Amino acid sequence: MLRHSSARRRFALLPTALALLGAFGAGSAFAQDTVKIGFTGPLSGGAALYGKNVVNGIEMAIKEINAAGLEVGGKKVKLELVALDDKYSPADAAINARRLAQQHQAPVVFVPHSGGIYAMQAFNEQEKFIVMAYSSTPKITETGNKLTIRIPPTFNSYIEPFTRYEMKKFGKKVGMLPGDHEYAKNWTQLFGPAWEKAGGTIASNNPMSYNRSADFYSGVSRVLAEKPDVLFVGGPSEPTALVVKQARELGFKGGFLIMDQAKLDEMAKVTDGLGPLEGSIGVLPVSYDERVGPKTFAAAYRKAYGADKDPTTESSYNYAMTHAVAAAMKLAGTTTDASAIRAKMGEAIGKLPKETNAGEFKGVDAVGGTVVDPLVATVEGGKIRPVNLSDLMK
Repeated sequence: MLRHSSARRRFALLPTALALLGAFGAGSAFAQDTVKIGFTGPLSGGAALYGKNVVNGIEMAIKEINAAGLEVGGKKVKLELVALDDKYSPADAAINARRLAQQHQAPVVFVPHSGGIYAMQAFNEQEKFIVMAYSSTPKITETGNKLTIRIPPTFNSYIEPFTRYEMKKFGKKVGMLPGDHEYAKNWTQLFGPAWEKAGGTIASNNPMSYNRSADFYSGVSRVLAEKPDVLFVGGPSEPTALVVKQARELGFKGGFLIMDQAKLDEMAKVTDGLGPLEGSIGVLPVSYDERVGPKTFAAAYRKAYGADKDPTTESSYNYAMTHAVAAAMKLAGTTTDASAIRAKMGEAIGKLPKETNAGEFKGVDAVGGTVVDPLVATVEGGKIRPVNLSDLMK
C-alpha cells in the first residue's frame, strides 16, 4: 500500500516538473548572448579625462543598442563594455588587450593612443580581434594590419592648412612644445619639416610629459626665450591648456597651432575662457558642429551625462563606431569572427542613420581608415569659428 501511494505522489509531481522544464526551455529561447566590447586607455593620470571621454561615447552607444535590441545570426545579443586602465602606457595596453581577447573573448578592442595601437598590432591578427584605433597617426593604417580600423582622419591633412593660417596671422618662427608621448612624436615628426618647407623656421623644440606633469613653466620659458611667433602644442586637453595658460602668463602674444588631440572647448575650461586661446587653430568642438549627426549626438550626450557636459570628438567618433561595430556584426551574422565583422565595417558605416553617425563618416578606405570630411576651428574675437580646411588653403 505504501509503495502504491509513493508512486501516486511521483505521478502527481510529474506535471509540475514538466511545467518547470518547459518554462526553462522557453526561457532559453529568449536568452541573450553577452558580447564583451573591449577598451584599454588612460583612465588615471593627466590623460584620464581623454580616456573617459572615449568610454562615455562607447557606453552611450551600447546602452542605445541594447535598448533597441540587437539580433545577430538569429540570436539576441547584449553588448557589455569592459574598460581597463592602461595609464597611457603601450606595454599596459598590450597586457590589457590580451586579457580582453583571451579572458573576455572581446572581438573588438577600442584604444585611443598610438603607442597602445602599435603594441596591439603586433599580435591582434593572431589573437583574432579588431583594433578600433582612435588616433589620427597615418602609420596606423600603413602597417597592412588587416584587423585595424583607424577611426579619425589622419592628422597630416591638418598640417599644411594649420601652418598657412598661423604663418599668415602671426609669423614664420615657431616654438615647439609638444607632448612626449608616441602620438605627439608622430605629429612632430611630420610638422617640423612641413613648417620649414613652407618657409618657416623652428626656434626650438622642447617636448614635455603632458601625462605626468602639471607645471610646465620651465619648459615654456626655455622656448619663449627664443621669441617665437607661434607655439606648436598638443596632447590631452587639460595639460595642453595648462601649457597655453602658462605661456600667456609668461607674456606670449602669438598664436597656437594645436594638435587634434586637444579640444578647444575643454581647454577653455582650464584657461578660464577663450581669451588666452585667441589666435589658435585646432579641430572643431562637437558642440559647435551644426550638422545633423554631431548636433543630435551633442543633445543626447548632455541628456545622458549632464547639461553642463560638453561632448568631444573622441566621444562622438567612438559612439558612432560602436554603432557601426554592432551593425557590422549583424551584417556578418557573427559576434565572434573578427575577420567577417571587419569585412562588413565599410558597409555598416555607410548604412548608419544620420542620427547615430555622429562623425559624419562615409565609409572605410582600402587600408582601414574611415572616410570623413572634418571641420576645423579658429579662435578669433573670443569666439570659436568653424572653417573648412579647403578655405584655409585659399
